[in-house]
Amino acid sequence: MLQQLLTLIKPVMKSLVAVGLVLTLVMSQAGDALAARSGGRIGGGSFRSPSRGYSNPSGGSYGGRGGGYYPGGGFSPFFFLPFIGGGGGGLFSLLIMVAVGGFLLNTFRRVAGGDSFEGGDVYNPKVSIAQIQVGLLADARNVQSKLDQLAETVNADTASGRMYLLQETSLELLRHPEYWTYGQTGVQQAKLDRAEAVFNQLSLNERGKFTTETLSKVNNQLRQANANPVLNSTGELATAEQERPEYIIVTLLVAATRSLELPIINGQDDLRRALQMLGSLDASAIVAVEAIWTPQANGDALTTDDIMAHYPNLKLV
Repeated sequence: MLQQLLTLIKPVMKSLVAVGLVLTLVMSQAGDALAARSGGRIGGGSFRSPSRGYSNPSGGSYGGRGGGYYPGGGFSPFFFLPFIGGGGGGLFSLLIMVAVGGFLLNTFRRVAGGDSFEGGDVYNPKVSIAQIQVGLLADARNVQSKLDQLAETVNADTASGRMYLLQETSLELLRHPEYWTYGQTGVQQAKLDRAEAVFNQLSLNERGKFTTETLSKVNNQLRQANANPVLNSTGELATAEQERPEYIIVTLLVAATRSLELPIINGQDDLRRALQMLGSLDASAIVAVEAIWTPQANGDALTTDDIMAHYPNLKLV
């Protein structure tokens, strides 16, 4: 009887052992998945349309940069009337002058709206939304420190602050090519009234790749949060000896009223040129900028598995 009972129980025990092994593997992987992935973010900008200024009934316009300003305070088609015979000419001459004046008026309007590229509507110009991602070895802690410092000092809600943020982040990355491991670029174009949605979606995609935003400065409001302790694959508290962070990912997002064409990343030269192109943008062209990086908290880990899972499009440089 006992032998028969053991015979019946043996398959059940094997099944339980197999289930136990599976659960152990799952929980081990869950420990990695639940480990803190901290991130930082600095940014600011305005996607508001240029002011149209005041338009008077005769078609003149005053004020409003890029919104119909005419050099010299406006243009009137009746400017030429004193030069027509008889101090004003006949009706036919008047109509000709009105037509010519209207043509010149539209020409001045297009010239005044030169901030838009490819002849777009001066009130709803085209905007380039560019993204550069740089994967760095974890030894590049000075890059993290620089971004932390920028978060504490830069007001990216001003045009000069946005340019400074973009230049300093680009420069910090350009100064340390010895840490470059991965790179990626991308550019989208959208009209100004849609550009903010495209920009925000790109930002959310990157911020969604870490679990805790431990440092953030947007709209000139600094926010900091404590990161959860970093766990290793066994669920224990990770130490520098047990599990050392391997990579840092820095993402630059820029919306600009310039036609941007960044090189496809196939090596360090391409990455260098892309960073130089974005870093050289002038303040008047920058609509919005964000620098996003992970990890941000000390002791946090970004492993090769994280790169493969969350950044599959990065290319080795």
